[in-house]
Amino acid sequence: MPKMKTKSSCKKRFKVTASGRVVAGQAGKRHGMIKRTNKFIRQARGTTTLSKADEGIIKPMMPYAR
Repeated sequence: MPKMKTKSSCKKRFKVTASGRVVAGQAGKRHGMIKRTNKFIRQARGTTTLSKADEGIIKPMMPYAR
């Protein structure tokens, strides 16, 4: 049986926590910061956990993530 492959795009963008949640960087901060409010820019720092629906899409692409 061959090894299962992890989707390359997922291993670059996501990490699975010890409790099994998927962590990703905040969206919406690549460009266009002038039009964004200061509150949005401040709150979009760091990382965030994905919703259950999005986790269901990502987890099958990462077979060896715990």
